[in-house]
Amino acid sequence: MFHKEGYKIILITFSIVIGLGLIANTFVENTLIRGGLLIILILFLVLILQFFRNPKRNFVSDETQILSPVDGKVVVIEEVFEKEYFNAKRLQVSVFMSPLNVHVTRYPVGGKVVFSKYHPGKFLVAWHPKSSEENERTTVVVKSPYFGDVLHRQIAGALAKRIVNYANEGQEVNQTDDSGFIKFGSRVDVFLPIDTKINVTLNQTVKGGITALGSK
Repeated sequence: MFHKEGYKIILITFSIVIGLGLIANTFVENTLIRGGLLIILILFLVLILQFFRNPKRNFVSDETQILSPVDGKVVVIEEVFEKEYFNAKRLQVSVFMSPLNVHVTRYPVGGKVVFSKYHPGKFLVAWHPKSSEENERTTVVVKSPYFGDVLHRQIAGALAKRIVNYANEGQEVNQTDDSGFIKFGSRVDVFLPIDTKINVTLNQTVKGGITALGSK
């Protein structure tokens, strides 16, 4: 199963691979070179298919927990001063996604979207200290009945050139529903209430909509 954001790219990639494959098969006489080119084209197609995959999962909504919005590895757990929305201290948990991870972004909590904003910016590598403030990004805040305001921020990276955000201010959303998609990138920061109990550790692998980042 593939995410809707990948349909166009998958179709274009499939067409290019078929076209180049036919050209190689017709005009490249050396068997080893022709075979190598075909293998490269197939591997490229497989990578694109893997990137846009959207596996079915048995999500269990639990509003007493803040779930990871994405698949990846926890790279930051720290107390920070969040200045875009809260202007106050929050616990930040950041998850880095490699190109091989599922790149669907899901709502970490359910509730009402009270803030949603897109920021154009740079494409620094996702682990750069200033990427969360200078890179292209979107900021979404959901008011949870249990936790209050919870912010998650999609951040583009060196490869990520397109952030898709589905959140509209005023809409009611469910935990684990699709919040967006980052094409070929990269990192999501989650800002939790300062009294949240953190349930993950640095370098831990997490799954979007499954792993609990924090609880009370």
